[in-house]
Amino acid sequence: MEELVALCKRRGFIFQSNEIYGGLQGLYDYGPLGVELKNNLKQAWWREMVFDRDDVEGLDASILTKPNVLKFSGHEDTFSDPMVDCKSCNQRFRADQVPDHCKEDDLTEPRQFNLMFKTAVGPVEDKDSFAYLRPETAQNIFTNFKNVVDSTSRKVPFGIAQIGKAFRNEITPRNFIFRVREFEQMELEFFVVPGTDDEWHKAWVDARLKWWDEQGVSDENIELYHVPKDELAHYSKATVDIMYKFPHGLEELEGIANRTDFDLGSHSKNQSELNIQAAVMENNESNARLATQNLETKEWCVPYVIEPSAGVDRGVLAVLNEAYKVEDLEDGKTRTVLNLKPHLSPIKAAVIPLKKNHDGLVEIASNIKKNLQQLRLGRILLENSGNIGKSYRRHDEIGTPLCITVDFDSLEDNSVTVRDRDSMKQTRIEISKLSKYLEDLILN
Repeated sequence: MEELVALCKRRGFIFQSNEIYGGLQGLYDYGPLGVELKNNLKQAWWREMVFDRDDVEGLDASILTKPNVLKFSGHEDTFSDPMVDCKSCNQRFRADQVPDHCKEDDLTEPRQFNLMFKTAVGPVEDKDSFAYLRPETAQNIFTNFKNVVDSTSRKVPFGIAQIGKAFRNEITPRNFIFRVREFEQMELEFFVVPGTDDEWHKAWVDARLKWWDEQGVSDENIELYHVPKDELAHYSKATVDIMYKFPHGLEELEGIANRTDFDLGSHSKNQSELNIQAAVMENNESNARLATQNLETKEWCVPYVIEPSAGVDRGVLAVLNEAYKVEDLEDGKTRTVLNLKPHLSPIKAAVIPLKKNHDGLVEIASNIKKNLQQLRLGRILLENSGNIGKSYRRHDEIGTPLCITVDFDSLEDNSVTVRDRDSMKQTRIEISKLSKYLEDLILN
């Protein structure tokens, strides 16, 4: 983990937030390369979930959340962790995360700590004028269920996908970007006919495993955890956690839950008429029936929901951990390389003139950069450094799949030298063929 943290800061992937003022625990900023990697991972998820399917719609809902939403979802009553104080070191911990140096006799009795952030709404601050910063992206998907159905004419089974920020007032943020107070989620709520939910649950577990493999997360470092019944969340019929071997240990990367009809049932009016199977709080404040009607029988049915929910930040950490390598070279030296999948790489190609500020070489390099950038595959970098060896090592370390060197022969033969990051093999390629070469690498 220390090596990854050092690389992330040195090369501009991730910085401690507010570091010039001592930092703020549990908050991180994504730098020039980190924001590209993070966006690429989100785009890969969105393509998989929305573009490549015919049964999913997208959503981008508000972060500020009306208290009623989190009241009827159960968050106000259940979204908490047990907290203890150590009288010896004067620090506060989650009850299940007390370090070894704290003796049991020095700990206070556990007490519940609500994880949700509040903020004032409107010109006057009082106990009734507030909203929550959403602790998850799921609830506004459920409250928008009728809006999406009415506007798209979708029929069950179908899903609603969302990527967005969420906030949890973690007692002890830890392990770099694994557990933080402000983070992003990639969540899909997939609505199904009751009785088909077990089949859909298994299908989504298989689909998510395949997707993580396509992002370079090896199945050798993944285990499935079928959550025992006595550990299930109050809304869950069954949950399978995709567990990944992070640098700090085996932890959850993504959860796929069968949430039954709890969520739509909780937020729906006329609950007594809907044959809701889950135990829900009586709701007399909703103005919408969150159900679908069988046009032949006229019966209303509250769909079950399967929820694959992944943390973007945890995904970035897993992808970086998988890609990070220190390799021995033939000359006795080593190189650090990020073997990122090309579609995730922050920089898709670096174009490097052999001699710094040479008019002819820089002009060719600039034209190559411009033409490749127009492919809209991602960021192309013109690096007018003049030091090829250092440039290669830098781009190995940040995961750039291709370095394109413009040399003096390029002035005569309209060709360039293309160096592959992983094999370090160098190939001479005509400039006119570079676009297809890069497209084949990134898109296939």
